Amino acid sequence: MSRYFTQPRLRLVPPCLLGAALFVPAALAATADSALSLGASTITGTAAGASGGTLATGSVLSSVDLLGAELLEQQPVLYSWELFRRAPGVMLTEFGQGTTSGKLSFRAFNGEGEVNAVKLLIDGIPSNSNDGNMPYLDMLFPLELDGVEVVRGTNDPRYGLYNIAGNVNLQSRIGGDYGRLRLRYGSHDTQELQLAKGIQGSQWSQNYFIGQQKSDGYRDHAGSQRTSLSGKWFFTPDDGDWRLGLIARHYQGEADEPGYLSREAARHSPTRASPLSATDTGERRMNQLSLHLDSRLSETLAWSSKAWLNTLDDDRWVRFSAATPQQRRTAEERHYGARTALTYRPAQRWLYDLALEGGLDTEQQRNRSERYTTEARQPIARTRDQRFDYDSYGAYLQAVIQPVESLKVIPAYRVDRIDGDFSDRLIGEDYAINDYGTIEQPKIGLVYTPVSQLSLYGNWGRAFQIGTGAAAYKVPPRSADLSPSINDGWEVGLKFAPAHWLDGRVAYWEQEASDEVRRRLNDPSGESENLGRTRRWGYDAQLNLYPRDRLALWLAHSWQFSEIEEPDPSLPASRGKEIDHVPQRLYSAGMRYEASADLELSAWLNGQTDYHLERENRVGRYGGYVLLNLGANYRITPQLALDLQLKNLADRYYEYVWYDGVETLHAPGEGRALYAGLTLDF
Repeated sequence: MSRYFTQPRLRLVPPCLLGAALFVPAALAATADSALSLGASTITGTAAGASGGTLATGSVLSSVDLLGAELLEQQPVLYSWELFRRAPGVMLTEFGQGTTSGKLSFRAFNGEGEVNAVKLLIDGIPSNSNDGNMPYLDMLFPLELDGVEVVRGTNDPRYGLYNIAGNVNLQSRIGGDYGRLRLRYGSHDTQELQLAKGIQGSQWSQNYFIGQQKSDGYRDHAGSQRTSLSGKWFFTPDDGDWRLGLIARHYQGEADEPGYLSREAARHSPTRASPLSATDTGERRMNQLSLHLDSRLSETLAWSSKAWLNTLDDDRWVRFSAATPQQRRTAEERHYGARTALTYRPAQRWLYDLALEGGLDTEQQRNRSERYTTEARQPIARTRDQRFDYDSYGAYLQAVIQPVESLKVIPAYRVDRIDGDFSDRLIGEDYAINDYGTIEQPKIGLVYTPVSQLSLYGNWGRAFQIGTGAAAYKVPPRSADLSPSINDGWEVGLKFAPAHWLDGRVAYWEQEASDEVRRRLNDPSGESENLGRTRRWGYDAQLNLYPRDRLALWLAHSWQFSEIEEPDPSLPASRGKEIDHVPQRLYSAGMRYEASADLELSAWLNGQTDYHLERENRVGRYGGYVLLNLGANYRITPQLALDLQLKNLADRYYEYVWYDGVETLHAPGEGRALYAGLTLDF
């Protein structure tokens, strides 16, 4: 489960916490660590093992949450981004528009798609689209997942591109001998099948997964159907010194889009579709192929490498409002790359422990983006025809220095370079990419654990944002090279476990961007606009309670604030205003109770406050909600279990809202819904 606690905004909190720790006897020290685990997982490590492989995320970075499989596999979700409702401090943006259904974000970055600030990885493979969005999340169904790592902040040196506010890594089941079939049926004629099979031999492991889902959707004209297939084959020799594996995934989905309603129509008839969207629909096909090699070269040296190919083919017809015609948006993206890391743990006597890790990576993109104005899906005019290469090259060095058992100092340094070219086929012109130069990103972290029940941590790091799509290139009127937007962030926090029935974490963080830009989402050219110098800050608080052996409670509360400190000269009225679509509070809570050996009951809620819709904060606030959900799981036999999930128990109205410059546009969220599932272990 998770861990949660709250605290008002006081800048004196971090020094006070650090000062208090100095009075704890060092003789009671324990290994320094600040990660939190939520639920059980069987995530497999590298072939080199925990003591000899690459540096583990949870033991090196500061603000890390690990979501285990038991929290994920029974969740009744249409798309996997919904699983992050259980992750503290994570905000979900629910568009509810066909294949573009929603996404996650955190650290006061919104999920609008203007600034995509979260690096997505699947089994360690970079999986963002060119604009930083996360369509590859759709490939994963809950039953295939073994765990999720959520890393918040700017101090992770392993990744550069899109790693602005942090990253998430979805880890699927690799290895094991199991069989699991899950059938689910529920509201809106939702039908789902998930089948997972693992075959573990002495040297070979095989994992297979099939997922199929069909649903009419909560709103009219919102039907969808999806299919996902995957296979994983790994070989480990008898001595266990290395492991070689291949992972292949295929996904295909299609869905209609119900569109956006006026404020009055959304509240009086939330299930209806917009007449403007009667022919809006989308199709999406994705593939992912990756090769993994982990090896222990010696007692002190470990090597890990990955190579991959991602393909995305997206075709979408959409009309947002009466002020704009229907558009057809097509994208073809081919991403390939490789990353390698060496971890060295020298034998030495003058420190408690020391580890050094260095890595190289590259991400190569070959992209095509086209747009058309259409009527009832019939083409009228082409408005975009772009081809562009977008390549990144990065290197990092990180050290974990433990002068004593209770203290870790983690300095790191990363550099990135960007290359590519752009072709506008509409006018027959080619353009060079902005020369961003060598983007330097120093980072440092510290974790002090004076006693096993307490860890205090702090970190500072630099990340960067650059243009995507046409905005990354010197397209007129731009002729001079742009500089990257530099994001400097820091965090201090405390992780505590004073008793076996209680643990949690509190933290304060800040992040400032030098010259933030955001994508113009409906611009046919694919350009961006300047947001200005921005500042984001907030508190994260988490608490876990285990008052009885069969009862677990969890709480989370995040305060997040944003401000445009120095706006673009074209919009001076945005000075001092909040960034749009950023609620100031995110909260969640839940409980799980084992009523008997065969029956488990659960309840959880999620909520957020209202947000502004535009940079001048003049249209009003929308989007707040509190949703309560119930669940029950009954084990009929040792191999067969039945579960029921009741979402939005109170049938509360909630919505996603945006502003098109003329009116507010509303997409109602799902009302009360009941889902039943059967899970068979074989």
